[in-house]
Amino acid sequence: MSTWIALLRGVGGGIRPLPMKDLTAALTKLGLADVRTYIQSGNVVFEATRTTATRLSKQIGECIVENFRFESWVMVLTAKELRQAMAANPYPKADAEPQTLHLFFMAKAPPSPDIAGMNKLKAPSESFTLKDNVLYFYAPKGFGISKLAARIDRLLGIETTARNWRTCTKVLAIAEGKTSG
Repeated sequence: MSTWIALLRGVGGGIRPLPMKDLTAALTKLGLADVRTYIQSGNVVFEATRTTATRLSKQIGECIVENFRFESWVMVLTAKELRQAMAANPYPKADAEPQTLHLFFMAKAPPSPDIAGMNKLKAPSESFTLKDNVLYFYAPKGFGISKLAARIDRLLGIETTARNWRTCTKVLAIAEGKTSG
Protein backbone atom coordinates (compact mmCIF):
# COMPACT_ATOMS: atom_id res chain seq x y z
CA MET A 1 0.00 0.00 0.00
CA SER A 2 1.10 3.52 -0.77
CA THR A 3 0.24 6.69 1.10
CA TRP A 4 -1.59 9.30 -0.98
CA ILE A 5 -2.86 12.81 -0.35
CA ALA A 6 -5.96 14.30 -1.95
CA LEU A 7 -6.46 18.07 -1.94
CA LEU A 8 -10.04 18.99 -2.81
CA ARG A 9 -10.64 22.36 -4.40
CA GLY A 10 -13.42 24.64 -3.19
CA VAL A 11 -14.38 22.70 -0.07
CA GLY A 12 -14.91 24.25 3.36
CA GLY A 13 -14.15 27.81 4.33
CA GLY A 14 -17.77 28.75 3.70
CA ILE A 15 -17.49 27.71 0.04
CA ARG A 16 -19.07 24.25 0.07
CA PRO A 17 -19.51 22.52 3.38
CA LEU A 18 -18.48 18.88 3.29
CA PRO A 19 -18.48 17.04 6.62
CA MET A 20 -15.15 15.24 6.81
CA LYS A 21 -16.75 12.32 8.66
CA ASP A 22 -19.10 11.77 5.70
CA LEU A 23 -16.24 12.17 3.22
CA THR A 24 -14.15 9.65 5.14
CA ALA A 25 -17.02 7.15 5.06
CA ALA A 26 -17.60 7.67 1.31
CA LEU A 27 -13.92 7.26 0.47
CA THR A 28 -13.63 4.17 2.65
CA LYS A 29 -16.63 2.71 0.83
CA LEU A 30 -14.82 3.54 -2.43
CA GLY A 31 -12.06 1.17 -1.32
CA LEU A 32 -9.46 3.55 0.09
CA ALA A 33 -7.85 2.47 3.36
CA ASP A 34 -6.95 4.32 6.55
CA VAL A 35 -8.67 7.53 5.39
CA ARG A 36 -7.76 10.53 7.54
CA THR A 37 -8.69 14.19 7.09
CA TYR A 38 -7.29 17.47 8.30
CA ILE A 39 -9.62 20.40 9.03
CA GLN A 40 -12.83 21.03 7.12
CA SER A 41 -11.29 22.08 3.84
CA GLY A 42 -10.75 18.90 1.89
CA ASN A 43 -7.35 17.57 2.94
CA VAL A 44 -7.35 13.78 2.85
CA VAL A 45 -4.61 11.24 3.54
CA PHE A 46 -5.24 7.62 2.65
CA GLU A 47 -3.71 4.32 1.58
CA ALA A 48 -4.29 2.66 -1.79
CA THR A 49 -2.62 -0.05 -3.85
CA ARG A 50 -1.72 -0.36 -7.51
CA THR A 51 -3.09 2.83 -8.91
CA THR A 52 -2.11 6.24 -10.24
CA ALA A 53 -2.72 9.80 -9.10
CA THR A 54 -4.81 10.43 -12.22
CA ARG A 55 -7.03 7.42 -11.58
CA LEU A 56 -7.45 8.30 -7.89
CA SER A 57 -8.30 11.92 -8.74
CA LYS A 58 -11.02 10.77 -11.13
CA GLN A 59 -12.44 8.20 -8.69
CA ILE A 60 -12.51 10.63 -5.77
CA GLY A 61 -14.08 13.35 -7.93
CA GLU A 62 -16.82 10.94 -9.09
CA CYS A 63 -17.37 9.83 -5.48
CA ILE A 64 -17.93 13.44 -4.41
CA VAL A 65 -20.45 14.04 -7.19
CA GLU A 66 -22.28 10.79 -6.42
CA ASN A 67 -22.37 11.25 -2.65
CA PHE A 68 -22.44 15.02 -2.16
CA ARG A 69 -23.93 16.35 -5.41
CA PHE A 70 -21.23 18.84 -6.38
CA GLU A 71 -18.03 18.78 -8.37
CA SER A 72 -14.65 19.43 -6.83
CA TRP A 73 -11.37 19.30 -8.69
CA VAL A 74 -9.15 16.82 -6.84
CA MET A 75 -5.36 17.03 -6.79
CA VAL A 76 -3.78 13.74 -5.75
CA LEU A 77 -0.12 13.42 -4.88
CA THR A 78 2.13 11.17 -2.87
CA ALA A 79 3.60 12.06 0.50
CA LYS A 80 7.00 12.10 -1.23
CA GLU A 81 5.76 14.67 -3.76
CA LEU A 82 4.40 16.92 -1.00
CA ARG A 83 7.66 16.56 0.94
CA GLN A 84 9.65 17.51 -2.20
CA ALA A 85 7.42 20.52 -2.87
CA MET A 86 7.92 21.70 0.68
CA ALA A 87 11.68 21.12 0.55
CA ALA A 88 11.83 23.35 -2.56
CA ASN A 89 10.18 26.27 -0.72
CA PRO A 90 11.98 29.48 -1.72
CA TYR A 91 10.42 31.45 1.17
CA PRO A 92 11.95 30.26 4.48
CA LYS A 93 9.99 32.93 6.40
CA ALA A 94 7.02 30.57 6.10
CA ASP A 95 8.17 28.50 9.06
CA ALA A 96 7.75 31.46 11.42
CA GLU A 97 4.64 32.83 9.66
CA PRO A 98 2.94 29.84 8.01
CA GLN A 99 -0.17 31.80 7.01
CA THR A 100 1.91 34.00 4.68
CA LEU A 101 2.86 31.27 2.21
CA HIS A 102 0.48 29.33 -0.03
CA LEU A 103 1.39 26.50 -2.33
CA PHE A 104 -0.76 26.21 -5.44
CA PHE A 105 -0.73 22.61 -6.66
CA MET A 106 -1.38 21.66 -10.28
CA ALA A 107 -1.70 18.28 -11.96
CA LYS A 108 1.05 19.34 -14.38
CA ALA A 109 3.26 22.33 -15.04
CA PRO A 110 1.32 25.14 -16.73
CA PRO A 111 2.13 25.16 -20.46
CA SER A 112 2.12 28.96 -20.92
CA PRO A 113 1.68 30.90 -17.67
CA ASP A 114 1.18 34.66 -17.91
CA ILE A 115 4.10 35.65 -15.68
CA ALA A 116 3.96 39.27 -16.86
CA GLY A 117 0.28 39.46 -15.90
CA MET A 118 1.05 37.93 -12.53
CA ASN A 119 3.78 40.50 -11.91
CA LYS A 120 1.36 43.32 -12.81
CA LEU A 121 -1.25 42.09 -10.33
CA LYS A 122 0.94 41.26 -7.36
CA ALA A 123 1.19 43.77 -4.55
CA PRO A 124 4.63 45.21 -3.76
CA SER A 125 4.85 43.02 -0.64
CA GLU A 126 3.98 39.82 -2.52
CA SER A 127 6.32 37.37 -4.22
CA PHE A 128 5.80 34.21 -6.21
CA THR A 129 7.95 31.44 -7.63
CA LEU A 130 6.76 28.83 -10.13
CA LYS A 131 8.59 25.50 -9.97
CA ASP A 132 7.19 22.78 -12.21
CA ASN A 133 3.65 22.07 -11.00
CA VAL A 134 3.78 24.13 -7.78
CA LEU A 135 3.43 27.89 -7.44
CA TYR A 136 4.79 29.30 -4.18
CA PHE A 137 2.96 32.50 -3.28
CA TYR A 138 4.21 34.65 -0.43
CA ALA A 139 1.61 37.20 0.73
CA PRO A 140 2.68 38.69 4.08
CA LYS A 141 -0.20 41.20 4.16
CA GLY A 142 -2.89 38.59 3.58
CA PHE A 143 -3.91 36.00 1.04
CA GLY A 144 -7.60 36.93 1.13
CA ILE A 145 -6.99 40.49 -0.04
CA SER A 146 -4.55 39.60 -2.80
CA LYS A 147 -5.64 40.50 -6.34
CA LEU A 148 -3.12 38.01 -7.70
CA ALA A 149 -4.38 35.13 -5.55
CA ALA A 150 -7.91 35.67 -6.87
CA ARG A 151 -6.76 35.31 -10.50
CA ILE A 152 -4.02 32.69 -10.29
CA ASP A 153 -5.86 29.97 -12.24
CA ARG A 154 -6.62 32.24 -15.16
CA LEU A 155 -3.07 33.58 -15.28
CA LEU A 156 -1.51 30.15 -15.01
CA GLY A 157 -3.96 28.76 -17.55
CA ILE A 158 -4.49 25.63 -15.49
CA GLU A 159 -6.62 24.51 -12.55
CA THR A 160 -5.03 24.74 -9.10
CA THR A 161 -5.78 24.18 -5.46
CA ALA A 162 -3.92 26.10 -2.77
CA ARG A 163 -2.88 25.24 0.76
CA ASN A 164 -1.07 27.42 3.25
CA TRP A 165 2.24 26.33 4.74
CA ARG A 166 0.68 25.31 8.06
CA THR A 167 -1.79 22.99 6.31
CA CYS A 168 0.96 21.48 4.14
CA THR A 169 3.04 20.83 7.26
CA LYS A 170 0.13 19.17 9.10
CA VAL A 171 -0.98 17.06 6.12
CA LEU A 172 2.58 15.83 5.56
CA ALA A 173 2.90 14.93 9.25
CA ILE A 174 -0.33 12.91 9.01
CA ALA A 175 0.89 11.19 5.83
CA GLU A 176 4.19 10.31 7.45
CA GLY A 177 2.45 8.97 10.56
CA LYS A 178 3.80 11.66 12.86
CA THR A 179 0.33 12.76 13.96
CA SER A 180 -3.26 11.63 13.54
CA GLY A 181 -5.87 13.40 11.44
